[in-house]
Amino acid sequence: MTASLPTPSGRHSRAVTYLVAGAFFMELLDGTVIATAMPQMARSFGVAPVDMNIGMTAYLLALAVFIPISGWVADRLGPRTVFGGAIALFTLSSLLCALSPDLWSFTAARILQGLGGAAMVPVGRLIILRITEKKDLMRALGTTVWPGLVAPVLGPPLGGLIVTYASWPWIFLLNLPLGLLALALTVAWVPKERPADARPLDLAGFLLSGGALVALVYGLDTLGQGAGSLGQALAGVALGVILAALTVRHCRRHPAPLFKLDALRLPTYALTVWGGSVQRVAIGTVPFLTPLLFQTVLGMDAVTAGSLVLWIFAGNLLMKLATNQVLRRFGFRRVLVINGVLVALSLSACALFTTDTPKAVIAAVLFVGGAFRSMQFTSLGTIQFADVPQAEVSAANTLAAMLGQLTSGLGVVAGALALNLGAFLRGHAQGNPDLTDFRNAFLVMGALILVSLLDAWRLAPDAGQSVSGHAPALKT
Repeated sequence: MTASLPTPSGRHSRAVTYLVAGAFFMELLDGTVIATAMPQMARSFGVAPVDMNIGMTAYLLALAVFIPISGWVADRLGPRTVFGGAIALFTLSSLLCALSPDLWSFTAARILQGLGGAAMVPVGRLIILRITEKKDLMRALGTTVWPGLVAPVLGPPLGGLIVTYASWPWIFLLNLPLGLLALALTVAWVPKERPADARPLDLAGFLLSGGALVALVYGLDTLGQGAGSLGQALAGVALGVILAALTVRHCRRHPAPLFKLDALRLPTYALTVWGGSVQRVAIGTVPFLTPLLFQTVLGMDAVTAGSLVLWIFAGNLLMKLATNQVLRRFGFRRVLVINGVLVALSLSACALFTTDTPKAVIAAVLFVGGAFRSMQFTSLGTIQFADVPQAEVSAANTLAAMLGQLTSGLGVVAGALALNLGAFLRGHAQGNPDLTDFRNAFLVMGALILVSLLDAWRLAPDAGQSVSGHAPALKT
């Protein structure tokens, strides 16, 4: 177990939080910007655009394999050392990506990027959890949720601008000054700690969990991309589920597992694992489904579609200003349930878009949905560790990071699956969705969110009170 980090001043703690959030944003933006640049990159490498999927899949697989071990490495070497090393590796691999002459060297560089990203996100959040007092945890974790809301929305239009007015290597070259600055600030700001009594590596747990995530990512990615046979995709998912069950069994029996599952006994942590994961996936379909609907069915050009999607970001920004006050006034339980219903309704409202819908109405729906989306993401992210004892933070963070990384990449997959399933059930060709397919997809995602709110409904009125500061009214 790692020795506790020194507790810095409030201002210093906020600076470290912004540093970690900035590193998160760099990592998440890199994964979303590249999607728009894939056609240009394919021409540069002399391959078909569909072949570029291997670069994105390799990155996801590297993340999946090495996130489970990030907590153990942080305990072994110290969070500051691992976080700084992750930033350095991510920055170096960004340069290698930009200099790649062919697809295979690019894929190798993306694997290195995945290794850096696998440690950057969970270890950065671990640093925040260790240096932040409970009363300030809502603000700190709310700040780290922000990149996950913004990057998926800003990534595609930013990628379009880069490939239109520059060239695809600049997507990765822009990481160099940002990475070097983040590395320098890590050395200057993050408290140095002395690793002590690190537990031995649970190799069996590492292999089982890594294998489970690789199989799940491969199977779900194959389903979402429509590549390969259905049998291969389902076999990957089935193997992943089996290995995940074996991982849980192993962790419950091993005396020093790679990550403990003790935090699942806490309702405030468990709801973010079960219902929260469903909500993150369903909400994550919006930045994928909406621009696709606008361009392929409603006949908008890429600039118009991208401009409308930016209204989601505007809603995120506005709600961010009021999130802490709302949680403090009403508490986690009421906000998660009521706001969750509003998220489901705003997502389902996208099913009403047609070619005759005024763009102002579309923008308003996306703006309001973005606001509710921001509130739900922040609420889930901040209540997660509200009741986790300090001794269990590292293990709970590792499990949360694994699930967070998996769900963050499943928004696109879930959206594509919903479209393809609707087409299949209606008996028309997949890969060319019409307005009815999009309507069904939005309605299905809205229904999933409603069902997932059961965990939040069961929370106590004072759940997460130490973080939110909410004091429920006493019954008379």
